[in-house]
Amino acid sequence: MAQFILLVVMGLSLTACKFQYGIGYNKGYQPEQPIPFDHSLHVGKHNIQCQYCHNQVERSTHSNIPSLQSCMNCHLQVKTDSPYITKIREAYDAGQSINWVKVHMLPDHVRFNHSAHLNKGVSCQTCHGEIEKMQVVYQYSDLSMGWCINCHREQSSKAPLNCSTCHY
Repeated sequence: MAQFILLVVMGLSLTACKFQYGIGYNKGYQPEQPIPFDHSLHVGKHNIQCQYCHNQVERSTHSNIPSLQSCMNCHLQVKTDSPYITKIREAYDAGQSINWVKVHMLPDHVRFNHSAHLNKGVSCQTCHGEIEKMQVVYQYSDLSMGWCINCHREQSSKAPLNCSTCHY
């Protein structure tokens, strides 16, 4: 009986660890950002392409957090009286950045190559959901290993299934 209880406690601890430390299964995670950014306004209403702000995503393994220069390309003239834009402009003028909170989490031993997926025609919405409708971004998919493998199996291009594709 003691062994069973220990296994149950260990199992609960591992499950809690997965949720707490972002090892997949963070579906729905929606951290508060230092400045609200409405993707439904920028991407949905104004049709700004993901790659305009995340401008390294087609050339890099990682998607970059947009620079304040990207924001200021429009906001030097648009909605300049907004208190949020004022914060962005002040940080930009001071050569500082905004400490955005990461939304989509993967374990350290997993690599995800954004450019490889985009270059194969996988849309941002496949993993990130309908960003163009999100006022506040949240983790749409759990990004677990099983979720990724299922996507690879469903691809007509026969996406690779070997472990070294994603694991260091």
